[in-house]
Amino acid sequence: MPTSGLRATTLFVAGLMGIAGVVSAAAASHGTDPRLLAEISAMCLAHAPALVALYAAWPSFRTAPVAALLIAFGTALFSADLAMRHVTGQGLFPMSAPLGGTTIMAGWLAVSIGAFLPRKAP
Repeated sequence: MPTSGLRATTLFVAGLMGIAGVVSAAAASHGTDPRLLAEISAMCLAHAPALVALYAAWPSFRTAPVAALLIAFGTALFSADLAMRHVTGQGLFPMSAPLGGTTIMAGWLAVSIGAFLPRKAP
């Protein structure tokens, strides 16, 4: 996928994460056990704006593509595992939530590393 397609996809995924965050927050307020849904909401609503920021910084921020991929994939994996646990009582696969969390951390590390790299030329 060319980087322009990846950039547009990043903004699309940010929007979906925002929706998922609001929906899971609403569902958490009406259920008997809101813990997992509240965590999904927190993860999605924390990382959706980060993806929007990476989208905005994309033209000059060298690590924006890799950071966006890692944060988006990690958040989706982590949240999907929690959603499956809420609905079925079992996760996606063993260690999927920790893998998602570790992937998110790698994305944030990519953001941090990007601070020390020269900006892309316009």
